[in-house]
Amino acid sequence: MSALHLLLSGGCGLLLLRGLRVGGRGQHQTQQNDAKPHTDLNARAKPLERGRTLAYQDDHATLDLHRVDHGRRDMLTPEELERYARHIVMREVGGPGQAALKRARVLLIGAGGLGAPALMYLAAAGVGTLGVIDDDEVSLSNLQRQVIHGTGDIGTPKVASAAAAIARLNPHVAVRTHDMRLTAGNALDLLAQYDLVADGSDNFATRYLVSDACFFAKKPLVTAAVGVFDGTLTTIRAHELGKDGKPNPTYRCLFPEPPPAGTVPACAEAGVLGALTGVIGSMMALEVIREIVGFGEGLVGRLLMVDARAMRFETLRYAWDPANPLTGEKPTIRDLSIHSQALS
Repeated sequence: MSALHLLLSGGCGLLLLRGLRVGGRGQHQTQQNDAKPHTDLNARAKPLERGRTLAYQDDHATLDLHRVDHGRRDMLTPEELERYARHIVMREVGGPGQAALKRARVLLIGAGGLGAPALMYLAAAGVGTLGVIDDDEVSLSNLQRQVIHGTGDIGTPKVASAAAAIARLNPHVAVRTHDMRLTAGNALDLLAQYDLVADGSDNFATRYLVSDACFFAKKPLVTAAVGVFDGTLTTIRAHELGKDGKPNPTYRCLFPEPPPAGTVPACAEAGVLGALTGVIGSMMALEVIREIVGFGEGLVGRLLMVDARAMRFETLRYAWDPANPLTGEKPTIRDLSIHSQALS
């Protein structure tokens, strides 16, 4: 069959992806994956009201969350119970799910258009530790879409501005700021501090570095990108096997290689619809929450594509490519050294 040409996002520009074929090597087909959630604490809970005391009940016991040992890191205080009440009464989240969120350590790559809404919603949801890495400062042109920053933050490091906003929103969240650029030299040490990575970076070099590093560090990756009117979102768990016994697909199975330099216009040249970054960034936060709590079907092996101009959502299934250089039958990428020059 003829090559399928998909206008997909990459950074703040557009990537014309070629070569998604049906049949043959590199086939992109329907595949069920058994990507385990980050934690198995899926709360099948029945909310109970006991006066002003909120509790949940599972199939074996009833736990009064006001009477738990608050010395434990994952236990919820009375103030947290009220703050997260709309989560806790959900059967799919409940007390155990909220406790899993509190234990989680999530690293956001970038505090820009995608990272800004993702950080806000993850903080509001009660993710216990949020790390953010970005070496940029807030500029006036950022404020059209990077909603975690304000006019008074212009000239401030983005990680500092983001940390201040998160502290105002939810003081129960610990924020670790990394005011630096992600490189092949620091990526693995940084990822080792976290349970899950969410990538909202705006360039191809960083995106490939993050995806390769997550494989070597054995960390789940939720990665998103936006174009002028389009956005994409997927989850990568390339270090695990699917139900069929084959490796889960890598980022390189979906996007074998970045486009040639200069072929994709930067955000400043092509523009981007500010509200679209809010939509995709919020969906990235939702997928992170789903990975942590464990409800529903994740995006491993599925690429969610959003066309804001037509207000259309589509999902493309993709599979492990045995020819991919990271986890294929003859892998050639065995460390992050290939990224040293790209991000130098």
